[in-house]
Amino acid sequence: MELNRYVGKWYEIARYPKRFEHECDRDVTAEYSIREDGRIRVLNSCVTVAGRQKRAVGTAIVVDKTTCAKLKVTFFWPFYGKYWIIELGENYEYAVVGEPSHNYLWSLSRSPQLSEVRYQQILNSLNVNGDESSKLVKTRQPGT
Repeated sequence: MELNRYVGKWYEIARYPKRFEHECDRDVTAEYSIREDGRIRVLNSCVTVAGRQKRAVGTAIVVDKTTCAKLKVTFFWPFYGKYWIIELGENYEYAVVGEPSHNYLWSLSRSPQLSEVRYQQILNSLNVNGDESSKLVKTRQPGT
């Protein structure tokens, strides 16, 4: 994986429901940029059920320099979570992010919509790799 190609804006297509995102109703995005110190700035945003914009800023560090696909992310230092890019489109048009315990999972796309064919392919690969596609909840994005 090339980190310079991965940075930028991603739209959340689906996720495992988690407490820290429970207020997020729609328009969920993650934006990554490389800082001067080599770390990655993470800006997560969404629109809440009440219609307010919610943002969280964090920092990511690449922990596997060979593949650049394994990172750790913090929004509340010193607590870090694993962020593993487990599937990535050939042209970086979609990504699936998880971690080894299979407690967290996100399906991301460069655009607010992902084709149903691609989404089904992702679901099939998750079931093969030990994640539970049935736990995924689709995210409301513009145009959906």
